[in-house]
Amino acid sequence: MMRNESLLKTREDMNKVGTAYVLWLGGLVGLSGLHRLYNGKIWTGLLWLCSGGLFGVGHLIDLVLIPKMVEAHNVKLSNRLNASTSGITPNEIEIHRVVEPLSLQTYRNQAIVDLLKAAEARGGKLSVTQGVIATGLSFFQVEKMLQEMLRTGYAEIGNDPETGVVVYDFKEM
Repeated sequence: MMRNESLLKTREDMNKVGTAYVLWLGGLVGLSGLHRLYNGKIWTGLLWLCSGGLFGVGHLIDLVLIPKMVEAHNVKLSNRLNASTSGITPNEIEIHRVVEPLSLQTYRNQAIVDLLKAAEARGGKLSVTQGVIATGLSFFQVEKMLQEMLRTGYAEIGNDPETGVVVYDFKEM
């Protein structure tokens, strides 16, 4: 019973896309980065605040990224809640998935390892295009795998400050 009450409380506390967009509007009056701070991206939020949202470019790109940013923050919050209510650490959370045929599962595991090695070689950051080059899979397949890692909390999403390209950041590396 206690666990259900805490889950309901946390669902109410989850970040909302609408609120993030309202905070994004603060950038139009010189307060860029509030939406990033709201979603737990402290360093980039402060960078946006000090640089006018990377001189407006990053601020405009965030207009498209806000839904994913909110989703990633809420997943991270949910993982923390599940870990605290079940008495296990976040590293011990078991990820449940449909069991695939062995050959397909083995192939998929190798692709994930290839993606992680490619990210490690780039300081823990990886774009979808770099993942395609590293694995030989299609853009759709690589993006799907990276999105799964994002949803489960193994990666975060952001933009390369120079090019604006969407980059998945693996903080453990």
